[in-house]
Amino acid sequence: MATLSFISSNSSLLFNKISISKQKKAPTKILAVMTPETSERKPSTTGSVKTGMTMTEKIFARASERSQLSPGENVWVNVDILMTHDVCGPGSIGVFKKEFGDNAKVWDREKVVLIPDHYIFTSDERAKRNVDILRDFADEQNIKYFYDITDRGNFKANPDYKGVCHIALAQEGHCRPGEILVGTDSHTCTAGAFGQFATGIGNTDAGFVLGTGKLLLKVPPTLRFVLDGEMPDYLLAKDLILQIIGEISVSGATYKAMEFVGTTVESLSMEERMTLCNMVVEAGGKNGIIPADATTFKYLEGKTSLSYEPVYSDAQAGYLAEYRIDVTKLEPLVAKPHSPDNCGLARECKDVKLDRVYIGSCTGGKTVDFVAAARVLLASGDKVKVPTFIVPATQKVWMDLYTLPVPGSGGKTCSEIFEQAGCDAPRSPSCGACVGGPLDIYARMNEPQVCLSTTNRNFPGRMGHKEGQIYLASPYTAAASALTGFVTDPREFLH
Repeated sequence: MATLSFISSNSSLLFNKISISKQKKAPTKILAVMTPETSERKPSTTGSVKTGMTMTEKIFARASERSQLSPGENVWVNVDILMTHDVCGPGSIGVFKKEFGDNAKVWDREKVVLIPDHYIFTSDERAKRNVDILRDFADEQNIKYFYDITDRGNFKANPDYKGVCHIALAQEGHCRPGEILVGTDSHTCTAGAFGQFATGIGNTDAGFVLGTGKLLLKVPPTLRFVLDGEMPDYLLAKDLILQIIGEISVSGATYKAMEFVGTTVESLSMEERMTLCNMVVEAGGKNGIIPADATTFKYLEGKTSLSYEPVYSDAQAGYLAEYRIDVTKLEPLVAKPHSPDNCGLARECKDVKLDRVYIGSCTGGKTVDFVAAARVLLASGDKVKVPTFIVPATQKVWMDLYTLPVPGSGGKTCSEIFEQAGCDAPRSPSCGACVGGPLDIYARMNEPQVCLSTTNRNFPGRMGHKEGQIYLASPYTAAASALTGFVTDPREFLH
C-alpha cells in the first residue's frame, strides 16, 4: 500500500490510497487519521446479489434491465432525463432531424429539458439565433420543460427563465436518486450529488437519445473517496474537490466513477455536495456520486411528484482504489494557472496580485456560495480592493441574495453586504463569464488580467482573453482575496 503525497506540510497523514480488486477484500489496516464509521448498506434493488455492486453499477444494471454488471461492460441504458442548452442544443437537434427525419418526434416530451443559459445577455445575433432554435423545437415537439427567455433586458420579466442548467435542474426537481441523467454539458455530473448517474454527452449522442431514449455506455470502475472529520469553518466543498484533483491529477479518474462517502460528506448541504460532484470531470471522471440520505430527501420535498428509488453500494462492492482523507488537517487551496490540478495553499500564494474577483457559475454561484462570501466581507467590514463581480446561477439564487438574511449579520442580506463592500451589484443569472463567450458578456476577461474565480476551469482563454490568468478558489477565499487585492487565505478574516 502506497501513501500518496498531499498539498500540506502534514502530507503523509491526510490522504491515503489503497488499491482494491474485485476478487480481494481490502486489507484491514488502512493508514488514515480516522477510521470511518461503517454505515448500514441496503440490499441491491436489481435482484439477487451474486457479486457486490457499487451505486453506479446498480444504476446501470437497473437502467439496462440487467441483474448484474461489472466495470468494462457495454450496455444500452434507458435515459430518465436529457438536458441540453443554447450552445449544444441546436447541434443536437440537427443530428436528431438528420437521423430520424424532419417530422420525427422525441421519445418522451416530458423527459427532455431545454435550458438556455450560456450566451443569454448579449447582443450577439448568433447567440440569439441559438435560443430561437431551442424555442422553435420546443414548440414543434411540445416540450414540457423549456425554460425560455424572451425579454433579455429584464430577466425578472421572464417567469420561465431559470439560469444555469445544472443548478436549475436541481431546483426544478429534475434530479432524482437512482436515475440516469445526461446532458450536453460536461458539468452535468453535478447531479450525481443526488445519488444518480449523471454525465455529459456530445451532440451526436444527444441526438440519438432524443429519438430513442437510449444510450450505449460502458460501465465505469469506481474510485471511492472517504472523507471524514468535522469540516473546519474556513473550508468549503470547493477546497475538498480541489484537494482531490490536485492529488490525483486532471487525468486521475479518466472514465471512472468517483463515489464520495464519509462523515464529512454526510454533513454537507445539497448545494455543497453539488460542488463536490460538479468538478469530478476536471479529474477526468465519468461521474461523481453521493449516496442519497435524509438531506437529499428533504431537498427534494415539493420539487418532484415522481417516485424514485435510491440505490446504495453493497458492502462487498469492488473498487478500483480507495482514498481516505482527514478533512480536519486540510487548508484553503487555489488552483493556479492553467490547470485545475495545479494546486497550492492559498497562504503560499499571498504575493499573487489580482486584477479582479469573480463569484458565480454552476460551481460557485449558488446561494450557499454567496452566503459564504458575504460572511467574509461582513467579518472584515472593509471595501474590496479590486472589481468584484457577482453572478448568481439562477433566478432563485438572485432572489435569495435580496431576501435571505445572512446568519450573524443582524438581518442584512447578501446584496446589502456586497453593496457595502463595494462589489458590483448582482447581475442577471447565467453562465456569465465562466465560458468567455461573446465580447459583451458581463465580466468577460477582454484583457490579459489576473482573476481569482469560484468557477471550475482555468485553461488559457477560458474566461475570455487567452493570456488571462485564472486562479480557482472557494467563495471564502474569493471574498478574502477581493478585500486585499492578493490571493488571501480566508482565515485572516474568519478567525
